Amino acid sequence: MPSILQGPALLDRFLALDGFLLEHQALWRPRPFQHLQLPWETAHPQLAQWLRQRSLEDAEAAHHQPQQLAAPAPFGQLAEQSLALGAVGELPASTLAPIRQRLSVDVPGRKWQQIEAFAACLQFDRVPGHWLDWCSGKGHLGRRLLQPGQQLTCLEYDPALVASGEQLSQHHGLPARHVQQDVLGADAATQLHAGYCPVALHACGDLHVRLLQLASQQGCPQLAIAPCCYNRTSASHYQGLSIAARASGLHLSLDDLALPISETVTAGARVRRQRDSSMARRLGFDLLQRQLRGVDAYLPTPSLPSHWLDKPFADYCRDLAALKELSTVGQQDWPALEAAGWQRLAQVRNLELLRGLFRRPLELWLVLDRALFLEEQGYQVRLGTFCPAPLTPRNLLLLAERA
Repeated sequence: MPSILQGPALLDRFLALDGFLLEHQALWRPRPFQHLQLPWETAHPQLAQWLRQRSLEDAEAAHHQPQQLAAPAPFGQLAEQSLALGAVGELPASTLAPIRQRLSVDVPGRKWQQIEAFAACLQFDRVPGHWLDWCSGKGHLGRRLLQPGQQLTCLEYDPALVASGEQLSQHHGLPARHVQQDVLGADAATQLHAGYCPVALHACGDLHVRLLQLASQQGCPQLAIAPCCYNRTSASHYQGLSIAARASGLHLSLDDLALPISETVTAGARVRRQRDSSMARRLGFDLLQRQLRGVDAYLPTPSLPSHWLDKPFADYCRDLAALKELSTVGQQDWPALEAAGWQRLAQVRNLELLRGLFRRPLELWLVLDRALFLEEQGYQVRLGTFCPAPLTPRNLLLLAERA
């Protein structure tokens, strides 16, 4: 059984992951969506050919656990390393106090299960007296944590969510303050006090990084963070937080930072069909634009409203070409081009399974950077999972406490 990471194991694992990611970056950096032929295919033709002949359904079946796929070399060896380096133990969970009546009403089931699992793992040497729910939404997490004798402050940017949260807390008669606050604003530090225990369940990118920085500056004795969406940052590339990450030769683009969150478990069948249709059309258009421009290179296209999928494929391509100011499209074999888009989608999804082996290692590298930063600020840090991956793939939790 893998163990939780703490003490010297944090840096040891970070350095091992750093070496693995650097050594194999030629395999995980290029995105199959953007290339007709990937640079690594010449070095591993048997693996490339094997992946390319598989169906879209095959790719879908292997998406969550690419490590289980019996693919040609070097896939198996990389899968083994990926599993070993990405393994993290479960944090011990305590039995929570029974839920207050109707506290979970209006919270989607999956979200409430995540809150329960997160809350059960918040074990500190000293019981917090004041919770700070960071990027709180309506404050569901904070309310679940609140016990008699404790207080709660919820920080949220959206005034409508602040108002809803305030209404719910008043309805339940809870000692909670709901504050409208841009946590990236210059005045955010005024909301953190040395007696607060900040918690953040899936605060995106810069939002949770800001919490790490401010909580350590303001002297918060404890904090708990489950990070998310590492690519949601105003920087043009990744800015390491810890000494080890800043010393690393691994320089990550925003595209690279999107890899750890490319695993999805919550999309329903309709959403998946819509996503597949959109991607197949874009890949068909990609073949067309290469021909129209006479340039064999990917051309980024903007996000399109979902009603574009209702257009006939020919109109979709003509309108997108006009949007990108490409020359007249002319006569095309539209059915063949549309079919080629779907064929490419199956190939892209299967080729992405190789990148999938690096999803968890890269995510763990990023979370360990945060753990090492907190250690440098004088915290004792524990890193483990707070729930099974099917509930949320973003299941890594950092618990930090100053002695």
